[in-house]
Amino acid sequence: MTTFTKYTAETAPEAARAGLAATKAAFGFIPNLQANMAESPELLAGYSTLWDLFSKTTLTAHEQQVVYLTSNFENNCHYCMAGHTTLAKMQKMDPAVIAALRAGTELPDVRLEALHAFTRKVVAQRGWVSDADTDAFIAAGYTRRNVLEVVLGVATKVMSNYTNHIAHTELDRFMAGNEWTKPAQAAA
Repeated sequence: MTTFTKYTAETAPEAARAGLAATKAAFGFIPNLQANMAESPELLAGYSTLWDLFSKTTLTAHEQQVVYLTSNFENNCHYCMAGHTTLAKMQKMDPAVIAALRAGTELPDVRLEALHAFTRKVVAQRGWVSDADTDAFIAAGYTRRNVLEVVLGVATKVMSNYTNHIAHTELDRFMAGNEWTKPAQAAA
C-alpha cells in the first residue's frame, strides 16, 4: 500500500507551504486532509479555492452542509462525513437533519430534503440529472443558480473524498465522537 506523507507548513513542498499556512490560520491546525493534499500543491490550492468559493454561494451555511454531507455519504467518505458532522454540529444544525444525512434517509425538513435529493442525484448520476428532477428542485424554492452551486459543492467534495479514499486519511482529533461507517456497510 502506498503511504502518503502528512506534511506540515515547514515540511511541505515549497509551493504548498503558503496554502498549509493559510489552512492553519483558518482552522487553528492543519487537518490531515490538507496535510496529505500538500503532496500536490495544485490539488491543495484547487480544493482551498473551491471551498472558499462554495462558502460564498447563495446557499445558507446549513444548505452547504447538506450538499457536503450528501456528497460524503454518496461517495462513502469516512473522513469527510466525520468532519462535516462536526462542522454541522458547530453550526447548530438540527440534530435530526444531521442524523438523517448520516443514515442516508429522508430529511425531516421539506426544503432541505429537496436539496438532499437533488444533490444525491447529481452525485449518483454523475451530473446526468433529468429535467424533471431539476424542475422539482426549482419548484421546491431553489433557483437555477442553486442548481449550479450544488455542482460546485459536489466538485469540492470529489477532490477531498477521492483524496481520502486514495491516501487513507486518518481522522483528526476534533472529529472524535463523529466517526462514521455507511449504514449498509455497518450491517454487513
